[in-house]
Amino acid sequence: MYSGRRTAAALAALCAAPLLTGCLGLGGGDPDAGTNGVAKLPPRTIEQQAESAAEAAPTVRLAGTVLSDGRSYRLDMRLRGNGGVGEVTTAGGTFQLLRVGADLYLKAGADFYGDGGADKDSRAAAAKLNGKYVKVPPTDPAYRQFSGFTDKKVLLADLFTLGGTPEVGDHRRVGRTRTIAVNGSQGGSLDVSLIGSPYPLRYQRAGNAGTLTLSDWGQDFTLVAPGKDAVVDYGTSLGVSPTGKPAPKPSSS
Repeated sequence: MYSGRRTAAALAALCAAPLLTGCLGLGGGDPDAGTNGVAKLPPRTIEQQAESAAEAAPTVRLAGTVLSDGRSYRLDMRLRGNGGVGEVTTAGGTFQLLRVGADLYLKAGADFYGDGGADKDSRAAAAKLNGKYVKVPPTDPAYRQFSGFTDKKVLLADLFTLGGTPEVGDHRRVGRTRTIAVNGSQGGSLDVSLIGSPYPLRYQRAGNAGTLTLSDWGQDFTLVAPGKDAVVDYGTSLGVSPTGKPAPKPSSS
């Protein structure tokens, strides 16, 4: 019996350790102890608090996969109110995006442009673009879609469109941060931080349509336009299709 009492005492001591919670079968405890308390709120209130925290934060890093117009895009973007910078990967290749205010720039290797095909002028155009920033004209069809990948407001709006009625889910973790899940009755799930500000930390889209993680809330980063020597003037049309492989055309300038 002495051994049993000693074992029980040891387990109780472990459960009392600051870094350990839960201890199922030994009395449990309040899973929200030491948190910001949002897990005890109604699901729509949790959503609203997460949305308010996201809107108030000046910056965020967003990474993961999204589907747009039937195409899959893998993003790793740092975003702020006046633009963003990062990398996008599609079936057509990988490219970098940079937006400062209304000015949107794209940078990729020649292979992203298909090496220009067999035409001599097209190959020359692809070589000219290789590793350079190209300023995407606002009138180009690619501008609207690509600029959306650099827009904090546009990307975060998608996080708060859970399918059906929101319901409070399980206590979970994203990395080392404790979260509460808010699940849509028709799909989709949002993990909200239980530590500090109730930031959204992970969004799982309904129908396995991608997962996004959000981090570095409020952490500053540099966002500046590239120097003139790093930018290629490509006239009034970039010739990049947001749903397929780009097809460079020689600049008219």
